[in-house]
Amino acid sequence: MRLGFIGLGTMGRPMAMNLLRAGFPLTVYNRTASKAQPLLEMGAAWAPSPADLAEASEVVLTMLSDTPDVEAVLFGPGGVWEGIRPGSIVIEMSTIAPEAAAAFARRLAERGCEMLDAPVSGGERGAIEGTLAIMVGGREDTFQRCLPILRALGKTIIYTGPSGNGQKTKLVNQLICALTIIAVIEGVHLAESLGLNLETTFRVVSGGAAASWMLSTLAPKIIQNDFAPGFKIALQQKDLRLVREAIQQISGRALENEPELFPGAALAFRLFHEAVAEGLGEQGTQGLIALYRRRARL
Repeated sequence: MRLGFIGLGTMGRPMAMNLLRAGFPLTVYNRTASKAQPLLEMGAAWAPSPADLAEASEVVLTMLSDTPDVEAVLFGPGGVWEGIRPGSIVIEMSTIAPEAAAAFARRLAERGCEMLDAPVSGGERGAIEGTLAIMVGGREDTFQRCLPILRALGKTIIYTGPSGNGQKTKLVNQLICALTIIAVIEGVHLAESLGLNLETTFRVVSGGAAASWMLSTLAPKIIQNDFAPGFKIALQQKDLRLVREAIQQISGRALENEPELFPGAALAFRLFHEAVAEGLGEQGTQGLIALYRRRARL
């Protein structure tokens, strides 16, 4: 299958590289063209627009920041919609609103095309190593056809049901991730406040019931003052906004007015929102520790 990949950022570029390594013919597009250079050196072709990429591809994969970005790439001027042909497939791997994913799938169906919403979890390391967890919504027969592609990108690949279900599953994932990040950050902050040796503390804690992927990944970075993004605070805040919107839809009430419905979600949204407001949005999620440290100095 001839593939096209749109969105060559922190996650998208290593994912596209893994598709090339798996032997798929690949055309790429990115708004900042220079980010495509390593892929072109590996043998990828360049498309000057999403429409041109869609015209050259049987399957188009997108990895972008938010719902409006995906909509613009798919249906805006020069978008995928202008070049895609009947029988083609779009695999949308960004984290976007579930209702938008379902609406995009319906619109593409008007052109005789299929769409899978297939958001991922595992961060930059998972993208590099090809070990992402991929949660997929859409037609099951389309999912089966695309499994060889997804297996080049991830290790845990699960069909979750109709269009939009992949995104709904990702919101569950992101809420759990956000609350686990907060737990790790508060644990580090408590250890600092108690005057403990951080490396010793987290070596023993990581061997007990508090062990988690977030703890083993983020705590060493905090100890080393490494706040480079594997996943940005701003993107985590965006995902929590989508969680908040989903809760509002199912409850009919605003989360900020009814925090007892999902108190953890309300707390997570508030903390990540404040972190972005304080200029921490471009840091990795481990940078949330700065919010706690600043308040401790007040």
